[in-house]
Amino acid sequence: MRVLITTTGGAGHVGPLVPFAEALVAAGDEVVWATRESMTAQIAADGYAVRPLAEVPAERRRAVMGRGLAMPTDDGNRYVMAELFARLDATAALPQLVDACAGRRPDLVLSETCEFAGPIAAEAAGIPAVRVGITLRNTEERFVAAANAALQDLREAVGLAPDPDAERITGLPYLTLTPALLDGDSGATVMRFRERDAPTRPLPDWWAGSTLPLVYLTFGSVAPQMPFFPDLYRAAVAALADTPARVLLTIGRHRDPAELGPLPANVHAKRWVPQADVMPHAAAMVCHGGFGTVRAGISAGVPTAVLPLFADQPYTGARVAALGAGLVVDAPEAIGGAVARLLDEPGFESAAAAVAADARGLPPVDAAVDALREAVGAAV
Repeated sequence: MRVLITTTGGAGHVGPLVPFAEALVAAGDEVVWATRESMTAQIAADGYAVRPLAEVPAERRRAVMGRGLAMPTDDGNRYVMAELFARLDATAALPQLVDACAGRRPDLVLSETCEFAGPIAAEAAGIPAVRVGITLRNTEERFVAAANAALQDLREAVGLAPDPDAERITGLPYLTLTPALLDGDSGATVMRFRERDAPTRPLPDWWAGSTLPLVYLTFGSVAPQMPFFPDLYRAAVAALADTPARVLLTIGRHRDPAELGPLPANVHAKRWVPQADVMPHAAAMVCHGGFGTVRAGISAGVPTAVLPLFADQPYTGARVAALGAGLVVDAPEAIGGAVARLLDEPGFESAAAAVAADARGLPPVDAAVDALREAVGAAV
């Protein structure tokens, strides 16, 4: 089976696709990725074939993001989804994805849910398409609603009939690594899987033999490249300086921990540490609400404090709080008190453990290959 995987790029968009790509390759299938030209290196570095797609100028993307960040959360999210992902990115990518589907014709197009050109190119070519969730299911539904006007223009551009209720997108088979308890949605087209089990590896002893609980502090891969750095990080570190815990802070591959200045003795900063290595050791996590980070932590039973910064993060934080698996804070100064509660009040750990049990009960991601082959067979 030949599979074309399409993504807008960026860690939060690529990450949920990787386990499915690995499962396909392990099963002997051929995988080719397609993404914006500037994002190809991160995928090619893992040994995949990547087809570069045209993209809008970086300054135009920044202008859309900046305008969206200046709006109230819901308005800004609708604007960015419609104007950036569904209009600018998808319009730029669509001609090449149409060519990809018409050329060495894939058997299946697998797209993350913010990449809209892939499913439309697949439909135009009569190729089955499947979507992979990258955030909460109900968040993605509201994003599709925001994007729908742009989607109609894309459909018209390739000669497809109008789809006023976006049923052609929302009705596609949908794979996710999110357990139902965290997602809060059990739609008929949702197929849930868990990532492959990874061996538990010890962390380096950065704290000179301390046995205090470990708190993982991260604001993802995008925030460090925005004006949040370094002041947000310094404030978060200060809030945890007196907490009786070891704190592991990650700041992204493009920043140097030296930029933060002197750190308290209980805090160790690194550019990047694999989250799979951290989660088995963490007693609590502090993050921005990036969905991949939250899913990894809560699915490992780690109670979480969320300081939302942008995009879908307020929605994700609200879901964590509604589950009782963590807290939402509105300022970095509140992080210390939130972490103290996560460590001292067992209800948070119990709620996170329930999500972890839900995740462990899912079939492994390798089982998704059969589901994808069924999708191809059903379309023949």
